[in-house]
Amino acid sequence: MRTLNFRRAARTSALGAVALVASLSLTACQGDDPEPYDALPSASAGSASKTPAESAGASGDKGTAAPDADQGKDATGSGSGGGTSTTKPKDDSGNGNGGSGGSDDNANTATVTCTGGNTKLSITEISRPVNHMLLTMTNTGSKACNAYYYPYLKFGEAQSVPNTFEDSKPQAVVTINPGESAYAGVMTSSADGSGSNGYSAKDLSVSFQNRDGNSDNTGSSVSVPLSKSVHVDSSLTVSYWQMSMDDALTY
Repeated sequence: MRTLNFRRAARTSALGAVALVASLSLTACQGDDPEPYDALPSASAGSASKTPAESAGASGDKGTAAPDADQGKDATGSGSGGGTSTTKPKDDSGNGNGGSGGSDDNANTATVTCTGGNTKLSITEISRPVNHMLLTMTNTGSKACNAYYYPYLKFGEAQSVPNTFEDSKPQAVVTINPGESAYAGVMTSSADGSGSNGYSAKDLSVSFQNRDGNSDNTGSSVSVPLSKSVHVDSSLTVSYWQMSMDDALTY
């Protein structure tokens, strides 16, 4: 009888240990959940109606400053496709500043902000939907980076950054592992001709947002080569960063 009771006690103890390990494992997995956008500040509302120079200049409203698209452009190569994860950002203190975008300098930072210093950008014309382009951002750094909100775009001599497809806002921040990519869809002009103030753009510059929804400490804007001139009008709109091409081109 004593032997039987001992075996039962040992079995109960073992099951308790397994349950404890499972509980700890579940807690660890939950800690890596994507960071929801609801937990972040809203992206700068003024960025859609002000030029980069106006936002950073005379108004003095640095809290809603859009990036200066003419400042220190960096040449980029073409981005490559790839999967994207949405692991929870742990620390963005490694953001670079100035033109370097040195997000990978802090060895204690597990996840950093995507900038021109740790990514490559490319843009491709898409046949469907019409008048759309696909912006690809590939992580060239050594750490995962967070693609916050949506890119600031400036086609040619544009006087303001584009509107945003608010319906494209994902539930969580997109995090890109090294060598992988995130995507943003760009509607350059209206398909039905309802857009106004159309013009032909021969160049594009892109800037980045940080966790607070502004361009502080994200480095200079990046020049993205266009294979040919692009017709742009008042309908110009960009999506939030997405995990897949299909999601980016849904809007």
